[in-house]
Amino acid sequence: MTSRVALVTGGSRGIGKAIAQQLAADGHRVAVNYVHGKDEAAAVVEGIQTTGGEAVAIGADVGTESGVAELFAGVEEAFGPVEILVNNAGVVRDNLLLRMSVEDWDDVIAVNLRSVFLCTKTALRGMLKARWGRVISVTSVSGLGGNPGQANYAASKAGIVGFTKSVAKEVGSRGITVNAVAPGFVDTDMTDGIDDGTRELARGQISLGRFGTPEEISAAVGYLASQGAAYVTGQVLVVDGGLAI
Repeated sequence: MTSRVALVTGGSRGIGKAIAQQLAADGHRVAVNYVHGKDEAAAVVEGIQTTGGEAVAIGADVGTESGVAELFAGVEEAFGPVEILVNNAGVVRDNLLLRMSVEDWDDVIAVNLRSVFLCTKTALRGMLKARWGRVISVTSVSGLGGNPGQANYAASKAGIVGFTKSVAKEVGSRGITVNAVAPGFVDTDMTDGIDDGTRELARGQISLGRFGTPEEISAAVGYLASQGAAYVTGQVLVVDGGLAI
């Protein structure tokens, strides 16, 4: 596989960490973005370098224009223009709609959806010139079917689906693919807080009877970033163990 420059937003832990490791294992140079997890991002980079890969950690708030500008400048300085963009950064602020604050709505939309707009728009400038690129965004089964207490999260993830399909139609003629991966329940810090009763109820709804692993999500991202997926665009690859069927 040709070595490319990859950027993973929210790459310091969980699914983002696994994606960064997957892309590095595939031979790409990886920029690991973080906001608060400086030490965790450094550990991800160190792990990649230990196995012979190339990686750098760059702190930036991808929910802001200035943060995205700084991030892409840092990646270009370290490796060159971004060729594979993985929009993974995400937060949850769960609550019933009538109890949800405007701040909780705005924070989730900014990190989960506005960041996808800002990062993709910035990355496309270089991809269009190169006539090659991969944009892969992490959405969620919540964005496909909704979830009580997650109106903000589900809306942000559903927005990614519409964004993905629209941009795929805009840039396909330039050799750029735009896809999304929709995980179901995955064992990460985000799901650690789920109580045992809810966890068992969730498992009962999953055909495979278990939560997924970050590595099972990163494998899907690795495929979409590969040359083997050159004819796949505008798609949402659901990796949920059969939860949504």
